[in-house]
Amino acid sequence: MEEILKLLVGAGIVFLGWPIGDFLKFLTRDEMKSGRKWFKLIVLVSLIGMAAGLFFNDVLFFTFAFIAMVTSRSLNN
Repeated sequence: MEEILKLLVGAGIVFLGWPIGDFLKFLTRDEMKSGRKWFKLIVLVSLIGMAAGLFFNDVLFFTFAFIAMVTSRSLNN
């Protein structure tokens, strides 16, 4: 039961990345054009980190999932 609760809390925090990414996109519109390639690189590294987190640690997985969610939402136009 405790493990399920940890996973639900982690998933809830990851999905908070959706509105946070949209808010950051709204605040930093001028920086999105010049840093687009770096944001794509961050998403790629985060996805690789998520894959590694599946094998090693739940915290690592959820951390990289949050970073990927926020960054990918910032990339959407």
